[in-house]
Amino acid sequence: MTTETLEAGTPTGRRLPVTDVSLVVLIGSTGAGKSSFARKHFLPTQVISSDSCRGLVSDDENDQSASADAFDVLHYIVGKRLAAGRLTVVDATNVQQHARRALIALAREHHVLPIAIVLDVPAEVCAERNRARPDRQLPAHVIPRHQRDLRRSLRGLEREGFRKVHVLRGVEEIEHAEIVPEKRYNDLRHLTGPFDIVGDIHGCRSELETLLGRLRYAITRDEAGRPVDAAHPDGRTAVFVGDLVDRGPDSPGVLRLVMGMVAAGHALCVPGNHENKLGRWMDGRKVTVSHGLQETIDQLSGESEEFRAQVRAFMRGLVSHYLLDGGELVVCHAGLPEKLHGRASGRVRSHALYGETTGETDEYGLPVRYPWAEEYRGRAMVVYGHTPVPVASFLNNTICLDTGCVFGGNLTALRYPEREIVGVPAEQEWYEPVRPLRADAPGGREGRPLDLADVAGRRVVETATLGNVSVREENAAAALEVMSRFALDPRLLAYLPPTMAPSPTSRREGFLEHPEEAFFAYRHDGVRQVICEEKHMGSRAVVLVARDDTALDKRFGLPGRGAIWTRTGRAFLSDEQLTDAILDRLRAAAEQSGLFDELDTDWLLLDAELMPWSLKAVELLRRQYAAVGAAAGAALPVALDALARAAARGLDVAELTDRQQQRTADALAFTEAYRRYCWPTEGLDGIRLAPFQLLAAEGANLALRPHTEHLDLIDRLVDADHRLAAEADGVTPVLHRTGRMMVDTEDESSVAAAVAWWEELTGAGGEGMVVKPVEALHRESNGRPVQPGLKVRGREYLRIIYGPDYTRQLDRLRQRSLAHKRSLALREYALGLEALDRLAAGEPLWRVHEAVFAVLALESEPVDPRL
Repeated sequence: MTTETLEAGTPTGRRLPVTDVSLVVLIGSTGAGKSSFARKHFLPTQVISSDSCRGLVSDDENDQSASADAFDVLHYIVGKRLAAGRLTVVDATNVQQHARRALIALAREHHVLPIAIVLDVPAEVCAERNRARPDRQLPAHVIPRHQRDLRRSLRGLEREGFRKVHVLRGVEEIEHAEIVPEKRYNDLRHLTGPFDIVGDIHGCRSELETLLGRLRYAITRDEAGRPVDAAHPDGRTAVFVGDLVDRGPDSPGVLRLVMGMVAAGHALCVPGNHENKLGRWMDGRKVTVSHGLQETIDQLSGESEEFRAQVRAFMRGLVSHYLLDGGELVVCHAGLPEKLHGRASGRVRSHALYGETTGETDEYGLPVRYPWAEEYRGRAMVVYGHTPVPVASFLNNTICLDTGCVFGGNLTALRYPEREIVGVPAEQEWYEPVRPLRADAPGGREGRPLDLADVAGRRVVETATLGNVSVREENAAAALEVMSRFALDPRLLAYLPPTMAPSPTSRREGFLEHPEEAFFAYRHDGVRQVICEEKHMGSRAVVLVARDDTALDKRFGLPGRGAIWTRTGRAFLSDEQLTDAILDRLRAAAEQSGLFDELDTDWLLLDAELMPWSLKAVELLRRQYAAVGAAAGAALPVALDALARAAARGLDVAELTDRQQQRTADALAFTEAYRRYCWPTEGLDGIRLAPFQLLAAEGANLALRPHTEHLDLIDRLVDADHRLAAEADGVTPVLHRTGRMMVDTEDESSVAAAVAWWEELTGAGGEGMVVKPVEALHRESNGRPVQPGLKVRGREYLRIIYGPDYTRQLDRLRQRSLAHKRSLALREYALGLEALDRLAAGEPLWRVHEAVFAVLALESEPVDPRL
């Protein structure tokens, strides 16, 4: 803090530095010229005048009885401007300490610098100016009182909390003063990178050299062979997130290299809590020597006094955090909420160095960190360290780069803006951690195991597609029951497929669903190009297939060939050998077709149908459908025989006989319908897998690609499987092609051709088709997404769903309500895309699982299961 004044006889033209985001408090008696000074040097919108606020509340700027309300308004406006990060100037007398106290409190609340500009004008000049204003005739005692208050104030403005105090004495000095805008120390928005941001080093100098080499930095050494600088051939800038020292084997070596890079303009550095503590120790202040500080003290004792002085100066000059790349990037040590970005206060520095805690301690006696990143929704990417995690992963546009190198983990860097993570392993465990880096629980390899609190109770999940999606408490409880008792390991469950809405109910004679309604619905929503995909006679299956046995362990934390699961997350097949056999065929096809290389991935996630239906639903068929057919086959012939005998005796039972004959025909059609979905299998023989969408690969959400691209890629998989089967003696293909047809919803002939194709499919016993916009995510004019797909099921398949005699009850069935089902389909679709986005972004398991779990929870909503 500095008090700047002008001694008598010195030149005029004072330059007054004013920080670009600050609260400027003008101080001076009535008539000192504060309003004129404000008009001259600041924008009208930047100046908040007590007189104007008095006029706002009373229609009279001179009504002193309205002052209390006027200052309430002034403080409110000042608070709003400071919250928005705007330079704000308060034009009021402010000669009394209680008036300034409220303004300083506002500056502290919003973490901006309070700056005082004092206009010290002789009392006689102030009095003359007031006499010249007919609208302001003040009592004679006012100006002398202001002058006395001003004299008393000058002695203690810095102690009150003003970070800069500029005192202008006399009319001439005020007239010639110049305001000089000054950037905040942390404002480096003009530096756009590219950057290589390096996590906590903790004295691991050798690993730092290795990492810089991986990043292609050329290291410069002094005559003793010690690294003193490193520069990138492409002009990239390294940024260090702090905690350079303590615990590791060579803290002076790390300091020498980083200090050299910063001095040469090849790097930036923010302080960590360990630098802060070391700096206080070097300044002779009392600190507790713990957490590896003693190792650094011992190592520095072998260095020259000159080097130690350079270290002290370096640490004193470190700024709490930096805004970079136009404000798109924030680098700090312990993380920083958005409201503190670019601000300057003791609290901001404390948060940037130490973070926040909940006040609790964990089982190791360490403080529990407040999970600020889980709530972060800011525009800027925040890159930080401080709390060791096993793996660096993105979370809500933040990433922690402290991967515990000194504890035997890795030293990690983030290449920005590429978002590429580069790491090198520790040469050894240099310091035993109090808390293990990895936990055994699911998600522990990312440092944040799954927690019951993540899914219990009412939940709200944010999605990029549909905004917030709510999950009721009772639905979450039902999903937890299924997930905990029956589902696969949650580390593998990266996706659950959404339910699908049926097409609008048809009014066509004899039909409950018909393609024309689906085409009309999409045309109404502004979708012209749609694709009709054959709906297979099987069960929905999600397939995760690995290129080799180590691929899944790298990404999902579990080794193996992959997994196949149902819409509720259960293993599709109880026979693990059969599951592996299917995955092996799919893996071979992906390798043969070149998809692994083309998509640059070691694993693929696919949406598919696995056939026959009886493969999964054999118990359902036996208990529900076969039982109905068997009962009808046993009872109806007997009834018809009795009716025939009654007719032979002359009784009029024609109408009853006709009705029973219809029921018999319906029962036979029902039995024939479900039997089409069942055929015998032995091992892989008879099994068909029909993928229809590639969901994800390493670092990529593929689900939003056009459906035509998906089917073209999958056709390559199917062709590869057929080639491999043909080359092997006695082997039948497993992968099955999905039939499709492109349709222009505004072209009658195109629509008619699709209807004819649907009639052909369903007439041959097929289930029907799914109509989808070619572009996977299409939005209405109001921004709301349209249905991602509408299923149009055939008459005979609907007989299985609604019962043998459903065609004679169409008038009643047409009253079905589809609104809830359509809403559910959209919400689950948005959650599925969100899970894939988080998976592609490398976010931790609990974040991916949050969206996946919500899909399962929504399945418990009360919706007619036949829809």
